[in-house]
Amino acid sequence: VARITVCGKTALAKEVFGETLNESRDPDRPPERYTARYYLKFNFLEQAFDRLSEAGFRMAACSSTGTCAFAPEQGGPADDKIWTSYTEYVFCRD
Repeated sequence: VARITVCGKTALAKEVFGETLNESRDPDRPPERYTARYYLKFNFLEQAFDRLSEAGFRMAACSSTGTCAFAPEQGGPADDKIWTSYTEYVFCRD
């Protein structure tokens, strides 16, 4: 995983992820506002899932996509670096 981004209410993101939340892209966001600009200082999904579970969250949905940046007439990919993927996990707390 290249980077785990966090979107949601600022105060809730800080409650769940604490010091592992990198706020450098949106440092002055008020606690009651929403953001999609934070990311985590670690790259292990299991670590993020554990923190969410400990805070009472459960996974509600998951979506994934993969795209290729080459044109078929060019003969196909030379290596896997031209592939990009994106996976989104949605968590909620009752």
